[in-house]
Amino acid sequence: MVEHAISRERIGATAALIRPYVRRTPVIEVDGAELGLAPGPLHLKLELFQHTGSFKPRGAFANLLQRDVPAVGVVAASGGNHGAAVAYAAMKLRTPARIFVPSVAAPTKLERIRECGAELVVIGERYADALEASERWAAESGALPIHAYDQIETLLGQGTLAMELEAQVPPLDTLLVAVGGGGLIGGIAAWYAGRVRIVGVEPEAAPTLARALAAGHPVDAPAGGIAADSLAPRRVGALMFPIAQRHVERVVLVTDDEIRQAQGTLWKTLRIVAEPGGAAAFAALASGRYARRLSERIGVLVCGGNAVGVDFR
Repeated sequence: MVEHAISRERIGATAALIRPYVRRTPVIEVDGAELGLAPGPLHLKLELFQHTGSFKPRGAFANLLQRDVPAVGVVAASGGNHGAAVAYAAMKLRTPARIFVPSVAAPTKLERIRECGAELVVIGERYADALEASERWAAESGALPIHAYDQIETLLGQGTLAMELEAQVPPLDTLLVAVGGGGLIGGIAAWYAGRVRIVGVEPEAAPTLARALAAGHPVDAPAGGIAADSLAPRRVGALMFPIAQRHVERVVLVTDDEIRQAQGTLWKTLRIVAEPGGAAAFAALASGRYARRLSERIGVLVCGGNAVGVDFR
């Protein structure tokens, strides 16, 4: 069963393995009133300060350190953040990497991939196009595919974030987590295993997990919106889905405008520059789409900071 493969014990072992290669990112506690919200403490996990600007190196290193990597190296498809993370991990571990990205990928993310020395291939308009091309290359070359979210090691790596967070803050009631393919929320939900209320947050233009939970299985969903380079795969991963069914309480949808406003609030009040996908979880709270309960202890994951061309005035 997936739950056995992505267990707390395996997440703990993965955390020990990747510890020399990833940062322990900070958590700040702020009063909601500082952000224009109802008073009360909020714990913001600032994973945008991770290497390459997102949580993705956790899963990338988990793959490269726990799987047999051939001499030809690794291949990944990405909207940008996963590709940058795989390129970074491959550079640190001295293995070749080829990264496929769609044209929607942000220039800052492409620059990070190039800086790490990976071969970059821009193809198609959306993540699904890049994934298909990467799978063809893996079959032709023998390179090891590192999936952005539908791979056991990826989920284990992302689960280490929850393990770290739990050691940093008082017990939480609720944690708000942005959802794309589901690797992050799947790993987090596997770690907490019902001990914390996990709420997913998706753009209205890319409701992948919301559609899957309604259907009872992963299904295709729209893949657009302001966060299309990080939160808009065609469907959520098969591996994370049973974990989500069991341990994700619900999914909240936010609009592009609400994500933009959340980005602005984080910048104006805390001087945090979050990319759209990184600000999505906070957008659920700031917009009122997630209504905070009285005395509820809330954590919010700010999971990416590769923003570009945004005017926060």
